[in-house]
Amino acid sequence: MSEHASRVELSYPADLSGWGRDKIDGSPFRAYLRKTHNTATPGDVWTEFVGVGCCGDTLDFPLQVESVEGGSAVTEDTEFVYTEREACGIAGGWQVQSAAGPTE
Repeated sequence: MSEHASRVELSYPADLSGWGRDKIDGSPFRAYLRKTHNTATPGDVWTEFVGVGCCGDTLDFPLQVESVEGGSAVTEDTEFVYTEREACGIAGGWQVQSAAGPTE
C-alpha cells in the first residue's frame, strides 16, 4: 500500500462561482473528497459537483490535482488546499437553475 498523501493541492477553474468556492472550501466537501478518492496523482482531473441552491440542481466542474506531498493514498488525514487556474467555460451562479441558464 502506498504512503498517505499529507497534502494535496487542487486547482479549480477561475469561472467557478463564489457560491461554488464557498462550498468546496467547507469541511463537508473536503470530507467528501477524502471518502470518494482513494489516490491523488498530479495531473488527475476529478469531475465534482456542488449544489446551486434551493432548486436541487448541481453544478459540475473539474478539480485538477496540481501537486501531492507524501504518497498517493488519500486518507482521513489528507489536507486539501486550493489554487485557481484558467477559466474553462463552466456556467455557475443562479443562472444554472433559470431559463437564462445552460441548455446542455
